[in-house]
Amino acid sequence: MTHKREIQGIVVTKAGEKTATIVVERRVMHPRYHKTVKRFKKYMIHDENNQLNIGDEVIAIECRPLSKSKSFRLKTLVKGVNA
Repeated sequence: MTHKREIQGIVVTKAGEKTATIVVERRVMHPRYHKTVKRFKKYMIHDENNQLNIGDEVIAIECRPLSKSKSFRLKTLVKGVNA
């Protein structure tokens, strides 16, 4: 059994039905200046119930490829904008 990767990020766009784009921030040490810098990456995730709004904080889990650009699905909604 392989381990499914989990990512946590904030919803930045709603791309059509059942799809949201989240941005994941990670902090890494700069190799030369030894200062912590932020790195960002966007992922498209599958939102089966179409419940996400822009600004929500979510956890997504890796799954089989659902389309050319979607390989993650929504696991939990950590913090909603209207909650």
